[in-house]
Amino acid sequence: MLRYIIMRIIYMIPTLFGISIIAFVIIQLPPGDYVTSLIASMSDSGQAFDPTEIARLREIYGFDDPIYVQYYKWISGILLHGDFGQSFEWKRPVSELIWERMGATLAVSVASLLFVWAVSLPIGIYSAVKRHSLGDHVFTFFGFLGLAIPNFILALTLMYFSYKVMGQSVGGLFSPEYAHAEWSWGKLIDLLAHLWIPVVVIGTAGTASLIRILRANLTDELNKPYYVTARAKGLHPTKALLKYPVRIALNPFVSAIGWVLPNLISGVTITAIVLNLPTAGPLLLRALISQDMYLAGSFILLMGVLTLIGMLVSDILLAMLDPRIRFDQ
Repeated sequence: MLRYIIMRIIYMIPTLFGISIIAFVIIQLPPGDYVTSLIASMSDSGQAFDPTEIARLREIYGFDDPIYVQYYKWISGILLHGDFGQSFEWKRPVSELIWERMGATLAVSVASLLFVWAVSLPIGIYSAVKRHSLGDHVFTFFGFLGLAIPNFILALTLMYFSYKVMGQSVGGLFSPEYAHAEWSWGKLIDLLAHLWIPVVVIGTAGTASLIRILRANLTDELNKPYYVTARAKGLHPTKALLKYPVRIALNPFVSAIGWVLPNLISGVTITAIVLNLPTAGPLLLRALISQDMYLAGSFILLMGVLTLIGMLVSDILLAMLDPRIRFDQ
């Protein structure tokens, strides 16, 4: 296993290099740059702009340099100094903007992931064992409902319910009195009181999807000879179920880690905008719109890194969970 992990990490190095090139090229594809976007926004608002100032900005930001020169400045700063560059729009280091959003992003995403697993695992097992029962049909109905309802519609509905019925302030992760306060038990409780809405909204579609996947996989495993043999030998039904078929059917849960990590940044942008969440998704969207290339490129590069890490962790856990998977194959 150790040799496999080392080789995977070595293979990740050229992959990350390729991702960095693709990320930088992607943000350069739209016509113009940050300065042209700034000119357009100033023109729309009726503000005048000084051509001399525009030329000075282009020289400072290096927009007149060839793309390979701009890429070299960006990637060399990351590798040699850990400097992701300066955000054009925010006039702040990109690393500060990214990491100050990662706390809220991590809290919402991890809580949503735990919610998805905690709900979908028992329901999926029940639906497979009690297939075509009344409970299975009820869960199937709500599962399809969860897949069909857009997240932002569900977010608006829960926000209205929270405000009208529970009298709770909606939007964001904190009440106004706790938004900029120091951490305390009161602030933690306020966070938990606000966290349930984004967790339910974000986790609904994933829960419904994993329930259907687990139900289908577990139904197939329940008909396999190894499970029938274990039951015939007198093994307790619950023990036989959890020890063998459920363990194999859990592969989709583990393999989901590969896309969960990059989803921390980009997966729930619309929901975050509707709920006014201080997460990374809205910041990435704003950077793409304003063509803030260092901020947008760093986000895309970070998503690539998280994807590779997630796939590595997923492969290792799958091999530990499923004895049929071997690293030497």
